[in-house]
Amino acid sequence: MAEKVEQKDVVTSEAIVETFTKEDVKEVAETHEEHVEPTEEDWKTLREVGDNVPLSAFLVILIEFCERFTYYGITGPFQNYIQQPAPPSYPAEQPGAIGKGQQTATALTTFLQFWAYITPVLAAIVSDQYLGKYRTILLSSFIYVIGLLILVCTSIPSAIEAGAAFPGLIVSIILIGLGTGGIKANVSPLVAEQYQSKAPFVRTLKNGTRVIVTPQATYQQMFNMFYWGINVGGLSAIATTTMEKNIGFWSAYLLPLCMFIVGIVVVISGRKRYVEAPPRGSIILEASKVIKLWFKTRNFDDCKPSALTKTNPDLAAVATWDDVFVDELRRALKACVVFCWFPIYWLCYQQITNNLISQAATMLTGNVPNDIIQNIDPFALIIIIPIMDRIVYPLLRRFGFPMRPIIRISIGFLVAAASMAYTAGIQSLIYKTPPHFDHPGDEVNWISAAFQIPSYVLIALSEIFASITGLEYAYKKAPQSMKAIVMSLFLLSNCFASILAFALVSVTEDPKLTWMYTGIGVSAFICSILIWVFHGKGDKVDVQEDAIARDESGMEEYYKKTGINIDKEKQDNVNEKEA
Repeated sequence: MAEKVEQKDVVTSEAIVETFTKEDVKEVAETHEEHVEPTEEDWKTLREVGDNVPLSAFLVILIEFCERFTYYGITGPFQNYIQQPAPPSYPAEQPGAIGKGQQTATALTTFLQFWAYITPVLAAIVSDQYLGKYRTILLSSFIYVIGLLILVCTSIPSAIEAGAAFPGLIVSIILIGLGTGGIKANVSPLVAEQYQSKAPFVRTLKNGTRVIVTPQATYQQMFNMFYWGINVGGLSAIATTTMEKNIGFWSAYLLPLCMFIVGIVVVISGRKRYVEAPPRGSIILEASKVIKLWFKTRNFDDCKPSALTKTNPDLAAVATWDDVFVDELRRALKACVVFCWFPIYWLCYQQITNNLISQAATMLTGNVPNDIIQNIDPFALIIIIPIMDRIVYPLLRRFGFPMRPIIRISIGFLVAAASMAYTAGIQSLIYKTPPHFDHPGDEVNWISAAFQIPSYVLIALSEIFASITGLEYAYKKAPQSMKAIVMSLFLLSNCFASILAFALVSVTEDPKLTWMYTGIGVSAFICSILIWVFHGKGDKVDVQEDAIARDESGMEEYYKKTGINIDKEKQDNVNEKEA
């Protein structure tokens, strides 16, 4: 809400140096010096660092941790739950429930990913236009809980025997997809929204060293923390896949339900702390009017009210947007073009949630469940993210190479391509191994599943460059009033990846899998090159574009022009606090 930006329960912007020694952090000057804009010479000579992360941002990260604990906890066992038949008793050598086979299992897990990444668009419209991020997250959480309750109840042994597991799973997937979509569209923008500084400034450390504190470095740090929390939550699949093997699927789904209830408690308990922009009821209509006008003028500058006063005074008089909104929208549309490449990346990533699990079922796993191996991905991320955030990125910035978004995204695609190339090699090796060679089916060839480890590690590394940067890019480039909508468009790229995965279902069978992995890897490699060729110049203007923002007086004028009653927003905040 409008007044929440002015709350003092958020950490002030004290500088913190992002380097790789604790001594450097101690050098930060704890002063309230005036923010001085860096000069051209400063940009050439001073190193770039991040600011302090507000405490309220960590509270939002905790919410995402609980949600991801729940999501990965239930989806980890899904492939076995759908593919394999129910065993006679537990503990089971190969747990299962519905027995629909690999193609059906892959199709349904792919549908969940499709559904979970198309629903954020609906949730974003509700959030940015009507309810706001906090209320949308709360509403989505209650829908999520209903889906989880149905999943738990229909996965108990008596329900499986009665045939309730499959219809219960379908209903659960629909409700859980709605719930997670509503949360995903809003929680990452809400994290970044807790940091309010929009322009870089120069700060002097205690030792006299001058540095440039930038929003770019700060957001990079915040989204690294956010993604780290996601993957700590993702380790829940270790517990749930173990429970599925030794106790049964009902216990594997009950644990995430309990954790999600904790998440709802966190959402409600932190309601007074969140910094949140007010929703705008006309934002979609407003953006569409500007885009429609652009098709006529072919120049965004001509769509600004300041220009319309000269060329079309009647339209300028009724325009609800301002000049800054046009610049923000132009910047957001450029970002959305970059998102068009991401379906190929997500197609690489999705292999670790279905086909690689099935691949492990044809390999020697010992006493380890085949679907627990996917947790190598979050384990790798938990280790690598702090190294990148505290050592690699600061070191590169110290040497004048800040690694702007496009180069990071391009590298992410390249590493994902390497992961798929390696996976294709392992699949070929499986087909050359006895006793079943290229038709293992549900049987095991004599090759260790440890060969899969590099596939997961490479995908994890690619996520740091591509996925985390995509979240950061979506937030930074979106207009203030469209953060959730632009974030949902980035998430929508995962939905299109699921459509591509549906098209590949016919080849997710032996002996075609080698060529499937090869084709996906080649596609990612080509995209990596094309992204840099077509969008690489964007890194040169990244800082200037991010500086497009309104000051406080500009925001008041903007809300006045668009009909938002700031006084009412303030009173709503007061009433909420009193309640």
